[in-house]
Order: sequence, then C-alpha cells, then structure tokens
Amino acid sequence: MLSTIILQAGTETAQTVQTTIEKVNIWELAKAGGWIMAVLGILSVIVIYLFIERYLALNRALKEDTSFMNNVKNCIHNSDLQGAKNLCAANDSPIGRMIGKGLSRLGRPLNDINQAVENVGKMEVAKLESGVSMIATISNLAPSIGFLGTVTGMIKAFFDMAHAGNNIDIQLLSGGIYEAMVTTVGGLIVGLIASFLYSILVGRINKVVFILESRTNEFMDLLHEPAA
Repeated sequence: MLSTIILQAGTETAQTVQTTIEKVNIWELAKAGGWIMAVLGILSVIVIYLFIERYLALNRALKEDTSFMNNVKNCIHNSDLQGAKNLCAANDSPIGRMIGKGLSRLGRPLNDINQAVENVGKMEVAKLESGVSMIATISNLAPSIGFLGTVTGMIKAFFDMAHAGNNIDIQLLSGGIYEAMVTTVGGLIVGLIASFLYSILVGRINKVVFILESRTNEFMDLLHEPAA
C-alpha cells in the first residue's frame, strides 16, 4: 500500500515537472531578464557576425595554390624576374604579397629581404586577427554583465519586499529573482560560446602563421641556391 502511494506521488510529481517544463518559454524568460538580456543579445549577435566574417577570411587565407611556389621557382631559375612578380601580383593571397615584396627587394642583402618578407607576413596576420580580440573581450565581459544582472535583480527583489510591508508573496519577488537567475545563465552562455568560437579562430590563425613561415623559409632557401 505504501509503495503504491509513493509510486503515485512520484508519478504526479513527474507529471507536474513535465508540465512546468512545457510551460517554460525561452522568450518569456529572456524578457524577464530585462535590459541586461538585451545587452547580452546584442553581444551574441556581434560574436556570431565576427566569427563568420573572420572564419571565411581565414578559410580564404588557408586556400593555397600548390603550384604557386613551383612556378615562382621556375621563373627565378630561368632569370624571369618579371614573370615571378606577375605571378605574385595575380595571386591575391598573403603568400603572394609576401613573396612579391621579397622579389621587389632582390639585389639587397638577404637579411633585408628576409626582414621585408617577415614584415609583410606580420601585417597579413594582423589583418586576419582583426576583430578576433573583440570576441575574446566579449567572452570575458558577458559573464560579468550577467552577474551585474544578478545584482540588479536581487536589489529589485529586496526593494519590492521592503515596500510591500506585510503583503509579501512569491509573485512580488519573482520578477527580481527571475532577472537575477536568467541574466546569470545568459551571461555564462554567451561567454562560453564566445570563448569556444575564439579558440576555433585562434587555431586557424596559427595554421596560417605556420604556412606563411614555411613559405618564407622556402623563398629564402630559393634565394640561397644561386650562391650555392
């Protein structure tokens, strides 16, 4: 008999929880967070926009023409410097601009050529990193904004409670508590997503840097060949 009562109570509780979950509306919860959730929403849109824009730019930088360096080598071996420069001008990529800069400095000491190529590479990487630091900033800022909402929500709840006198009920406090809890969750979610997307972009930037360094070394080795 007791086990039957417990089973029925458990079933009723599960049904109540399920009904409550079904009634939870994400939009309504977001509105309960107040203006803090609006700020977090704007930050999330900025993060997604920057991620997509930078991801596509990095994809373009990672698409390497495998025949480019071989064609440049052939031109240099055939003493066709202008042909090599034309190849670099037609190759709209960080590698093409780096090698083109190096070719424009031929005749100077190899250290000067190497420095010029590296400087162009640094500028190309800096352009690719543009906007990525903003994602990192938002990943750190969003949880703090969420905690700010926690504080303002609790202040609101205590303010309402202080002015309610003896007429305190759960409905009176729910608004402030909702704001406190929802903004905390919202801030953490935006921060985690931004941090994850930032790590993806950093990984791709590191791949671009590796490729640029490899092509720089390959180009400098090419310039040493005649002396050998």
